[in-house]
Amino acid sequence: MTYVDTTNINLEMFVTVLLFLIVIAPLFSLAILRFFQGKKKAGALLILSGVAVYVVFQVIMKMFF
Repeated sequence: MTYVDTTNINLEMFVTVLLFLIVIAPLFSLAILRFFQGKKKAGALLILSGVAVYVVFQVIMKMFF
């Protein structure tokens, strides 16, 4: 059994990741729900929004951490 060392994660990084996960995960789950409801345009828009937020997240992580 291995353990992950989380002592090197600072508070700013933790909060940044947490905030983006609170945004990205619901966008993708709502997109899946919209696809099952037959609303393809709304689902695709939510997927694209999730990808855009993910790209912004990657840019922020590269710039500051």
